[in-house]
Amino acid sequence: MTYSGRVTVGGPADVHELKDLMITKVAVGPMENNAYLLRCRATDEQLLIDAANDAGTLLGMIGDDGIASVVTTHRHGDHWQALAEVVAATGARVHAGRYDAEGIPVPADVLVDDGDVIRVGQVELTARRLVGHTPGSIALVYDDPHGHPHVFTGDCLFPGGVGNTHKDAEAFASLLHDVETKIFDVLPDETWVYPGHGNDTTLGAERPHLPEWRARGW
Repeated sequence: MTYSGRVTVGGPADVHELKDLMITKVAVGPMENNAYLLRCRATDEQLLIDAANDAGTLLGMIGDDGIASVVTTHRHGDHWQALAEVVAATGARVHAGRYDAEGIPVPADVLVDDGDVIRVGQVELTARRLVGHTPGSIALVYDDPHGHPHVFTGDCLFPGGVGNTHKDAEAFASLLHDVETKIFDVLPDETWVYPGHGNDTTLGAERPHLPEWRARGW
């Protein structure tokens, strides 16, 4: 089956099969959050991005192999509702951005800074701090050696714009700057974007609209 990135709460997961990494996407909870399970194909080690809600669904997706780590992209409550239960069930190490960790009720084992590498088996993910939606939001970049990059953006980048900055002009300017300089300026159009809610996109689909986003201010 071809991966589409379109999932619905209560519906089946969608699986993106890369040469070294399997990415399983599921939607959970009343805010239709996306959670992503990454599995290294060489070692079978797994990592979860955003234990957002519905621990039963997430643990079912994780399966008997468990997870080594869980990464919370940012402090907003809809992204960590199931974190405590998932960690209790799996013993996973908790990663969070250094400047958002205090707003996440499960203590972080690893405080993540811009440029830090998070590993799942033999696969490396590079964290990028994107300031504006929250002070310490992190995106995770997987630069696939066999193809194009993949980036998990939390609530910092979606199809059609950057994350909500609640009409705060300074926060919007910061977020757009970070998304441009750390994502758009360094990654190619083919880069696949996995957001915290809704459908996936690519940087190529969004890049032509950057001036429009800047002009409208959100």
